[in-house]
Amino acid sequence: MWGVVQGSPRDRWMKRFFGKVIKGKLVDRPNRFLVRCKVRERMLSAFLPNPGRLQELLLPDRRIYLSKDASSRNRQYPYTAVAAEREGYPVMLHTHRTNEVVRHLLQQKMIPELREAEVVQSETRIGRNRFDFLLKTKEENIILEVKSCTLFGERVAMFPDAVTERGRRHLLELARLSDQGIRTALLFVVHWPFAEIFMPDYHTDLEFSKTLLQVREKVHTIAVAIGWTPDLSLSKEVKGLQIPWSYLEREVEDRGSYLLILHLEKEQTVPVGKLGPILFQRGFYVYVGSAMANLNSRMERHLRLRKRHHWHIDELRAATPFHSILPIRSSERLECEIAAALPAISQWRVEGFGSTDCSCPTHLFGFSENPLHLEGFHKILQYFRMERFLEKGMRPNGATPNRGD
Repeated sequence: MWGVVQGSPRDRWMKRFFGKVIKGKLVDRPNRFLVRCKVRERMLSAFLPNPGRLQELLLPDRRIYLSKDASSRNRQYPYTAVAAEREGYPVMLHTHRTNEVVRHLLQQKMIPELREAEVVQSETRIGRNRFDFLLKTKEENIILEVKSCTLFGERVAMFPDAVTERGRRHLLELARLSDQGIRTALLFVVHWPFAEIFMPDYHTDLEFSKTLLQVREKVHTIAVAIGWTPDLSLSKEVKGLQIPWSYLEREVEDRGSYLLILHLEKEQTVPVGKLGPILFQRGFYVYVGSAMANLNSRMERHLRLRKRHHWHIDELRAATPFHSILPIRSSERLECEIAAALPAISQWRVEGFGSTDCSCPTHLFGFSENPLHLEGFHKILQYFRMERFLEKGMRPNGATPNRGD
């Protein structure tokens, strides 16, 4: 489902919207709201108006788009990071600007489900909650909440990329307003023009995803994909995305696999059950495990140091600082399939570790640098969290997509 923005007003609007943009390469992200970039030969620190994790976008040396306008004149960091590049395409990061984009799309009648609606008010307060838009049609008013989505694989997009209790409360309040006879809608704006499917990120935020399923008959859920040109103008196409509700009803459960990341700062020998003493070199380790029931409890167990040791990973975890853990929720047991994918990007592996009950050579892989800084690691994670849904014949329709569609 596509719409087209007509004529040059769109171009003029977007040029006023961002002003002058310069490009740099990402060095690091010291905190949630700050990035450091190299622009030519100088270092610039820039405000990042997006508290999301953005781990798959903010990789070292990624191209970052920076803007500077009059409103930033008195700030400590006058530049703002407004976009990051992925595969040659800019992805807009400025969450506060997404509502201005949505207002523009509504005015241009670019969202088919809301084509009859006019914007009455922004930042509408109802009770203790504030929603993004109050719209009206000839028949009724509509309360619209907007979510900006920058998490996606090749064809599947997901929201959120971090746990959002505030977002979950918004869903419940929208459902409550619906019970009172007020029409409500939720709009996910995906900043990736090649997306075809939208799903809540049940891997990252299970409760938000369960709540979205719970309220979907009361809250009209819409997802659209938009794109940005190299000069950060909004592209002319807006695409409606499918939401595979029946698939989600089966998959949004507390079960599946996980990737446990540990960081060993110096070489050390650790006794590991029947494997005996093993010399672990310094670096990062990724362990693949699973729990086909109570996955959250299993992952929380890895956070604790005081516990009875049952598995190989318990011995290594006792000697190694915790770094992070990433769930891959699924009704299928995928740990061996995931373990088969990791050798392509890891530097070494520990033979026999965590694989005594399967035919895998190992479930533990070593990296000389943080795997979360590697594009290949995120591609594997995105495949098992997102793209595998399409590859295994679970597409909502039989179309075969490509970037020329």
